[in-house]
Amino acid sequence: MRERGRTRRLLGLGARTGGALLKTRLGGQADWRALGEALFEGLSELKGPAMKLAQIMSQWDDLLPPDLANELARLQRQAEPMPWPRIREALELQYGDINQYFSHIEERPFASASMGQVHKAVTHAGETVVLKVQYPGLADVLESDLKQVKRIMSLGRWFKVPQARLDALFEELAAGLREELDYHAEARALARYRERYQDNPQLVIPEPLFELSGQHVLAMRYVGGTPLRDLESTDDGTRQKVAVALADWITEELFTYGELHADPHAGNFAADAEGRLIIYDFGAVIPVPEVRLKAMMQLLDATLAQDPMAMDDALMKMGGRQGQGAPLALYRESAECVSPLFCPGEQDFSDVRVHRRLRELTPKVWAAMDRLQPPADTLLLSRALNGHYWNLVRLKARLDMHTRTEPLLAWARSR
Repeated sequence: MRERGRTRRLLGLGARTGGALLKTRLGGQADWRALGEALFEGLSELKGPAMKLAQIMSQWDDLLPPDLANELARLQRQAEPMPWPRIREALELQYGDINQYFSHIEERPFASASMGQVHKAVTHAGETVVLKVQYPGLADVLESDLKQVKRIMSLGRWFKVPQARLDALFEELAAGLREELDYHAEARALARYRERYQDNPQLVIPEPLFELSGQHVLAMRYVGGTPLRDLESTDDGTRQKVAVALADWITEELFTYGELHADPHAGNFAADAEGRLIIYDFGAVIPVPEVRLKAMMQLLDATLAQDPMAMDDALMKMGGRQGQGAPLALYRESAECVSPLFCPGEQDFSDVRVHRRLRELTPKVWAAMDRLQPPADTLLLSRALNGHYWNLVRLKARLDMHTRTEPLLAWARSR
């Protein structure tokens, strides 16, 4: 009965979303704020894959209508926590008698997300730890929810996205969600990253506690800090230090280790008292093959050269363009929007003119969807890079992207 209720609610939300999209496509004005509020209320309670999809959507700040993006962003900050009795069920499933392991567990979580929530606890030895607890029964409803998510994603056909491409995007999303339920894999990722960056003075990565972790609970040593979203109002020096650490880390991940932290929402990051970047969540770490990196840098190279034909060639190689007739005018406008961030010298990521121009391009991007397609197998990569970009915007970063990218562009040209 509970599963059928979830299905009905997901289908209802999908129908409401589809109605808004169809109204817009037919030239009407959708009430994006009302839709966003409905999605927040419904998905915050349901949790799971559909909520995760909405969180992913909210990170595409430059493509969504602002009212919808703002409402969906609340799912990152204010998602309703699951009641303590249900969380206690998950803890008892993992530990049996939880009193044998902990002298105290805070019933109110200090973080809630789509697939689990985080509670602070104290061991009998007096050590403060955090417990990332998977929502009870989530694994059981995952596949059912994914079927409904697939139906919702089929709305993309209204924007002329081929079914085969939608299927490929869905499979990548589904694989990522299934992996996020594997807390053993996340514990191993934490340990791997801690070893990799142990000598990096800019980064702090919590230590996983394997003896207290299992399939449904991930235990880590507590590392306190100021959440990234709260750094927007802190002093400029701290923000810039954290922004540099974030940019350096993303670059090293990609071009040295061929991996990327693929869950970039602001709640996964913080700064400690020394201004170091804390990275909390490693539930989504994806491999990035060298061939994909090279293709991305070739597209950026063509974009910075403001060469529409080279941009089209790069997109074709990535699988991001099909159909007849390259939208060359759209390429030119896109290049004009992006290029200023890569001019020599420090550039201000909080420059609203860049974001305004990107938003103004959105209707033209949707109109060209019969030719521009999301490249298969890049959903998580594109989402992660976009999310990290907006984290730099929140930090009001000032970075010399020209100096940072020149050696990477030279690498892409030489191979």
